[in-house]
Amino acid sequence: MPIQIKMPALSPTMEEGTLAKWLVKVGDKVSSGDIMAEIETDKATMEFEAVDEGTVVAIEVAEGTEGVKVGTVIATIAGEDDGDAQVPAAPAAAPVSAPVAAPTPAPVAIPAPAPVVAATTPAPANAGERVVASPLAKRIAGEKGIDLATVTGSGPHGRIIKADLDGAAPAAAAPVAVSAPAPAAAPAAAAAPVAAAAPAPFSTDIPHEAVKLSGMRKTIARRLTEAKATVPHYYLTVDISLDKLLKLRAELNSALAGQGVKLSVNDLLIKALGKALILAPDANVSFAGDTLIRYSRADIAVAVSIPGGLITPIVTGADVKSISAIQKDMADLAARAKAGKLAAHEYQGGTASLSNLGMFGIKQFEAVINPPQGMIMAIGAGEKRPYVIDDALGIATVMSATGSFDHRAIDGAEGAQLMQAFKTLIEAPLSLVA
Repeated sequence: MPIQIKMPALSPTMEEGTLAKWLVKVGDKVSSGDIMAEIETDKATMEFEAVDEGTVVAIEVAEGTEGVKVGTVIATIAGEDDGDAQVPAAPAAAPVSAPVAAPTPAPVAIPAPAPVVAATTPAPANAGERVVASPLAKRIAGEKGIDLATVTGSGPHGRIIKADLDGAAPAAAAPVAVSAPAPAAAPAAAAAPVAAAAPAPFSTDIPHEAVKLSGMRKTIARRLTEAKATVPHYYLTVDISLDKLLKLRAELNSALAGQGVKLSVNDLLIKALGKALILAPDANVSFAGDTLIRYSRADIAVAVSIPGGLITPIVTGADVKSISAIQKDMADLAARAKAGKLAAHEYQGGTASLSNLGMFGIKQFEAVINPPQGMIMAIGAGEKRPYVIDDALGIATVMSATGSFDHRAIDGAEGAQLMQAFKTLIEAPLSLVA
C-alpha cells in the first residue's frame, strides 16, 4: 500500500521546520538510506533519509515551504506491490498550518525559489469554489488586497503558495511592512510571558534591502528576548592575568606538535570554566520553576558564529577532559556547526556557556544567559595593562571576564565564588593539567 512520508522531528524540541529543498522528484525510485530532502530547523539544515523503498508518486509540500508542522504528510511513495496505482490526494492534513509558538513577521514579497510541482496538474481557483491556499499566501494576499480566486495555484493539488502571488496585481496598494506581527498569531502572543505591544509597521525612504529572517534568526530573536525579559540577570567582572596561562600553552603546544595538536587560549578557558563549576557547585545549576537542578558534570556550550546566526556546540564533561581532547572536540564541533551538520544533542543542553570576543579586540562585554542554563562567561581580549605582581606595580597581559548569572538560581556570593575559582585556575594554570 502507499506509504506516506511525514515531516520528521529532527530534534527533541522541533515542532516545525522549512522544507528547504527536494532531492527527489515524482517518479524517482528511492531505497532506505537515500537522501530525499533538506530540512531547515531553527539551528541547522539537515538531510532527511528515506526509511522505505518505493517510487515517489506525489510531493505534497513544495520546497521552500516554511512552518511545516512535524507529522505533516510531505510526500507519498508506492511500494513494489502497488505498481503504478494512483495515490489519492492527501486530505486537509497536507496544507501547512501557521506557526503558533511565536508571532510570525509579515514578510516582504521577495522572489522565492521555484517550487517543485506535485504529480497532479495545477488547477485554477475558480470563483464559487473553495480557494485552497497556504496560510502564508492568505496572509500576503490580505495585506496586498489580492483576490485569491483570480490566482492559479502551482502547489500540490492546485494550492496557492507564496510564489504564485509575486506577479499578482493587488486590488489596492498596500504599504510594505517588514516586521508587523501577523494578526493570526495574536492569541499565542498574548499567552507568551514576554508579550509586548505590537510594533508599528516599518517604513522608510532610505534606500535599503529587506532581508527575510531565517528560522535560526527568528529563534535567536525569540529566545534572547525571553531570556532578557524573564531571567533576572546580574553581572560580575574580574581582571585576570594571562601570562602564566600563555606560557603553559606555549609549552604544551611544543610538546604536542608531533601529534598535530595546537591548543588555543579558548581551549584552556573552556577547561578552566569546567573545573571552576565543579569547585563552585552552587553556580552549576538551572532554575526549573519550583525546582533547582544541580549538575554533577560541567558541560560547556561554546558560542560559535555561523552564517546567518549563532550556535552553541557543547563540550561534554569539560571538567574531566584533557585540554587536547577539548581542542579536538571543538575543532570538530565548530567545523560541523558551520556546515550545518550538528546533531541536536550536540548543541542542545549544557550546564553553562562561554562566549569569547577577545579575538575581535573587545575589552569587556555582558552576554545574555541561554536558558535553562544558570550562567554564561563572557571573555574579553588579553592586553598589556598595569597590574600588581608580587605587591609591586608591573605590566601584565590581562583580560576581563564577566559572568552573567540567573539570580533566581545563583545568589551574588555564589556567583562571586565561581568567578574567584575561574580567576585562580587561570592565574595558576598547572591545576588545569593536574
